[in-house]
Amino acid sequence: MSTTDNFQELLNLEKIEEDHYRGINAAVPMPRVFGGQVLAQALQAAINTVSPERHVHSFHAYFLRGGITTMPILFEVDRIRDGGSFTTRRVVAIQKGEAIFSMSASFQKEEEGLTHQIEMPKVPDPDELPSDNEVREKHAEEFPALKFMLMMKWPMETKNTGSLNEIDPQKLSPEQHVWMRFTDPLPDDANVHKTALAFASDLGFMGTSLRPHGISFMQGKLQGASLDHAMWFHRPFRADEWLLYSMDSPSSAGARGFNRGSIFNRQGELVASTAQEGLIRLTK
Repeated sequence: MSTTDNFQELLNLEKIEEDHYRGINAAVPMPRVFGGQVLAQALQAAINTVSPERHVHSFHAYFLRGGITTMPILFEVDRIRDGGSFTTRRVVAIQKGEAIFSMSASFQKEEEGLTHQIEMPKVPDPDELPSDNEVREKHAEEFPALKFMLMMKWPMETKNTGSLNEIDPQKLSPEQHVWMRFTDPLPDDANVHKTALAFASDLGFMGTSLRPHGISFMQGKLQGASLDHAMWFHRPFRADEWLLYSMDSPSSAGARGFNRGSIFNRQGELVASTAQEGLIRLTK
């Protein structure tokens, strides 16, 4: 099957029939489909069925099975509700006749209302930091698994404001702050930037809950998988400009790590929030 390392091509879903779409996979050397890809494509499938004057403000999703990278994904959209102000869509992603993912997304007409937000954490500016791949390249000989990460053709650049957990898994507070942006310019379409941020929001998120335990997925002692993922969009933004992903993990229990995220633009505006629970099972 065809794959692509171009993010916008991932969003060009093939319409098979009404409310049924087919998507190709990202060209990355991974055994399973990257969760952020499915989030972005499912959200795009929902967007395709909604009037342009209504904009997605939130989605809630569950990862049900690991996706197969060697076959396309079918997305089925259920038009649950078209109300006076809000629209609701349900999307199921299918491979081999089985659901691998489900999402409920809510859309709203633009409205004015009360406004407030939390403050952005005080962290170094992205211009003052090396990219995460630059840091990985310096340690690739010490950690062979990093060579695998460097092979991946991600459409975005990240800069961690602290230590990278996969290189230096110390016992630290359960929080991390990462600057991120898509490296190629994206079109002036708010939906593209929202799907791009959905894609980016899954990258490294689950690792936040590992930080207080001094372990990482690179050590081969863990089985990990995203279980669910929720996202709320608050204000307009551009995903091809630097955004700060501020993450924390209030709790890990029952082989599950819970993580929260706040995403700010460079001007300190809170543009989106996220939450995710992931499987973090110790292996023998």
